[in-house]
Amino acid sequence: MRYDLKSARELAIRACVASGASKEVAISLAEATVAAECSGRSSVGFAHLPDYLEGFLNGRISTEEPALFFPAPTLIQVDAKGGIAQLGFDRAFEELQTRANAYGVTVFALKNSYTAGELGYYVRRLARKGLVALAATNGSALMATGQSSQAVYGTNPLSFAAPVDNRAPLVIDQASSATAFVNIRQAAERGEMIPEGWAIDEKGLNTMNPREAIKGALLAFGGARGANIALMVEILAAGTTGANWSLDAPSFEEGSYSPGVGLFIVALNPELLAPGFSARIAYQIERLSSKGIHVPGSSFVKEEIDLPSSLVATLEKYCQH
Repeated sequence: MRYDLKSARELAIRACVASGASKEVAISLAEATVAAECSGRSSVGFAHLPDYLEGFLNGRISTEEPALFFPAPTLIQVDAKGGIAQLGFDRAFEELQTRANAYGVTVFALKNSYTAGELGYYVRRLARKGLVALAATNGSALMATGQSSQAVYGTNPLSFAAPVDNRAPLVIDQASSATAFVNIRQAAERGEMIPEGWAIDEKGLNTMNPREAIKGALLAFGGARGANIALMVEILAAGTTGANWSLDAPSFEEGSYSPGVGLFIVALNPELLAPGFSARIAYQIERLSSKGIHVPGSSFVKEEIDLPSSLVATLEKYCQH
């Protein structure tokens, strides 16, 4: 089913409010959900929204107002109080820009939140304001590494964005795992097999069966290299923010407790170091593109998005709560 962006936002807001979210939380989450669809990340767009709706209904997501603290001029600390990361980021967004422009760099550290959704959403917004940004977030343990068959990390993604003259920002957004958990779940729902190397079953054996993978754990991309990145993300997103380690984070799908995970962002004003930065990046992207290099993040402008009718029907049911 095709929706214009305004109607898509309204659908998301209605479903969130009906499920118990405050209007402020619903608006913040709806904006991020539509943005994920517009950036081509539908797996963390409307397909992920029912996870939030169940979270509201079952008490995994609080609608408390996040608390902001400023322990140093270039540090912004946010306690999401069990709520969504998107609202905490919204509340700090203007201050994050102001301080990054004034001091050259600012760190945003958020704890006690539900999953962050599309990680590229946060850095893309900062890049549109002329800042270079790097973000990391952890989640409930879903990924095993090394010789262990136990899940010890979330998918632990990293995202990066930089402003580019006369075009959309450059955005890189990728998980430390071989794939996102939602892709495993969708494959199970469709009855499709998954590629080898994505996951193991509960016995620690490689599996191509998504239902067995859900009982087991995801695998890191690139073996030890992906595992090392997952650990770096864990230290940034949980260690420096004071959030739950992935091993200690309650499930984002079950129970009545928030995962309580973290979001770490560093924002840099590149013009203070390299005047004309955005123009330099634009020129370099043109050079790379001319050599056949794909440069991620050249998002296109959408006026409409397509949603599966089955997903729309699911969301409409939530609207009836």
